[in-house]
Amino acid sequence: MSDGGSGTVRSLRFRGPGVVEPVTSVPAGLGAEDVRIAPSAVGVCGTDAHIVAGSFPAEVGVVLGHEVCGRVIERGSTVGDLPGAPEVGDLVTVEPHRYCTACRYCRAGQEHLCAGKRGYGVRLDGGMTDQMVVPARIAYRLPERTVPWVGAMCEPVSCAIHGMDRLRVVSGEALLIYGCGPAGAILVALARLLGANPVVVMEPNPARRDLAHSMGADLTFDAADPDADAEARAVTGGDGFAAVIDAVGSASVLERAVSMAARGGRVLEFGVAAPDDTAAVRPHELFSRELTLLGSVINPYTHQRAVSVLPRLGLERLTPAFFELSEFENALRGQREGVADKVFVAPRGVDVARGVTR
Repeated sequence: MSDGGSGTVRSLRFRGPGVVEPVTSVPAGLGAEDVRIAPSAVGVCGTDAHIVAGSFPAEVGVVLGHEVCGRVIERGSTVGDLPGAPEVGDLVTVEPHRYCTACRYCRAGQEHLCAGKRGYGVRLDGGMTDQMVVPARIAYRLPERTVPWVGAMCEPVSCAIHGMDRLRVVSGEALLIYGCGPAGAILVALARLLGANPVVVMEPNPARRDLAHSMGADLTFDAADPDADAEARAVTGGDGFAAVIDAVGSASVLERAVSMAARGGRVLEFGVAAPDDTAAVRPHELFSRELTLLGSVINPYTHQRAVSVLPRLGLERLTPAFFELSEFENALRGQREGVADKVFVAPRGVDVARGVTR
C-alpha cells in the first residue's frame, strides 16, 4: 500500500568535516519489511554538530538526522504480517540503530554495546530528507494527536530512560543534574515522575535554569557561581546527593559530580564528552565513599517506553525553533548558539512540524 515513493527526493548529505550538501536523487528502494516515511520533524542535536565539525565519526555521504518523527507513506509487501506494524498515514518515531545481531553483545541482549552497530543519520541514511526508508520494526506508532516535533524527541527520551535505569533512581532520593539543555530538561521531567526529591539543577544559563523549573526542578543554581556546589550540598544537610548526572559531557563537570555525590552515591556520565577529554578522579575517593561511576549509551529496548511516557513529560513546555531543509547551516548555528530550547529541521514545512497540518 502506498501514497509515495515516486518523483525525486531532497536530502542533506554529509560530505566531510564542515561540508553538508543538499542533493536531489531518486527515492531509495523499499524492502518487503520496510516502511517509507516522510519526516515531519528532525531534531538537531550535539551529535549532528560534532559530525559536521569532524569530531564524531560518521559515514561520508550519509543523510544526517537521527531524531525523527514522520508519516508512513508506503509499506513493504510483508509489513502487514508483522504484529503492531504501522499503517500508511500513521505518525511514527524511529529507533535509529541497526545491529550486527551476531556478536557476543547482541546475542546476550546487549545490542547497544555492539561494536558493529550503525546509526541512522550517522552511518545509515537518516531523516533530513523528504523520504526515509527503515525496517518497519524500528518505526513506532505515536498517538494521533502527538505534535510531530515532540514525537521527534522520543529518541533522546529513550536514551534518558536508559540513563535513569542505569542510575537506579528511587523515590525520595536527592538528585543533582548538571546542565539543562534538551537532554537535561528530559532528565528533570523523568526524575519528577520517578519521585526523586529534591531535584536540583546546576546550569549557568538563566533561561535554562527557568526551563529546569518549568520541567519540575525543585531548585536551580548558577553553575558558574563558585559557591554553587556548597549551597547545593547544604540542601542535603551536607551529605551530598544519592544520584548525580553529568548531562553536559565534560571532564570538569564529571569531577564536580563525583565530589557532590553522597557516600554510597552513583554518578552517571550522560552527556557526550570530547573523545580526548580526561577527568581526574581519585581512586581512594571511590573506595572510601563506595561510589559508583556509570556510563550510558543510546537506547536499548527503551524506545517503546519513551512512546508510552511521552504524554506525561510535558515537553511542549520547551521552546522549539524550526528550519527548512535548505536552512541547515542556520539550524546548526541556532543549535550551537541556543536560539531555542530545541532546534528542528522541518522537511515538510514548519506548519507540519508544529502539527498544524499533516
